[in-house]
Amino acid sequence: MRSSPRVASPRRYLMCPPAHFKVTYSINPWMDPAKPVDLRLALTQWEDLRDRYLALGHTVELLDPDPDLPDMVYAANGATVVDGRVLGARFAHPERTAEAAAHLAWFRAHGYAEIREPEHVNEGEGDFAVTSSYLLAGRGFRSSPLSHSEAQEFFGRPVIGLDLVDPRYYHLDTALCVLDDAADEIVYYPGAFSPGSRAVLARLFPDALIASEEDAAEFGLNAVSDGRNVVLPQTATGLFGPLRERGFEPVPMDLGELLKGGGSVKCCTQELRP
Repeated sequence: MRSSPRVASPRRYLMCPPAHFKVTYSINPWMDPAKPVDLRLALTQWEDLRDRYLALGHTVELLDPDPDLPDMVYAANGATVVDGRVLGARFAHPERTAEAAAHLAWFRAHGYAEIREPEHVNEGEGDFAVTSSYLLAGRGFRSSPLSHSEAQEFFGRPVIGLDLVDPRYYHLDTALCVLDDAADEIVYYPGAFSPGSRAVLARLFPDALIASEEDAAEFGLNAVSDGRNVVLPQTATGLFGPLRERGFEPVPMDLGELLKGGGSVKCCTQELRP
């Protein structure tokens, strides 16, 4: 049990309303075009998430949706921002390629000066997770291993490559969440990673919270933490108790409609780190 109370730190997030969200193709195991999307419900769930961030004292910036890009609601994939520097995305699938330019245009319009258009495939915070010591980097289904050295050179932070082996967890942010970036504290599901990557995580994060297969399958690790409040899918109930035992406050949300596209809380939330 943690003796000192957790303290939330104000965050700034970039989100994109699901005004044109639909599932007409399948680029991950969660997407099934045969299952119709209730657009009104998706928008209501997204608005609930945005409003919850605002109620917690965070700032939410908005990216304009594009009618030709139904996956833009998953704003976490569009870039990675560390120390005010922006590494853009290069998407693995052509259906999402144009999202990268839309994100970079937003950053240029909002005064970001240090912006890099990547040479290698990376899908932003889908596969990059930031702690005070490391940039954790997923690979195996979307992002190229070559993007890891590119990110290390640009951000000047040590990159730890992690191999994803289960196609259900095709991005790092479906299998791992940073709970307290300042303290290098994470939660992850070991079954999503190769044996070597599990060993690396155990060595670097010996006190990490380990998620069950059941909670991982509910997208419970596709979560966002401000150092105290952990916003996560409401169905990942097995994580609530362990989080509270460590001094965190679970904030359950219903994003079931957006899960039809293979994303939940974190996928909808890009962090703008100053």
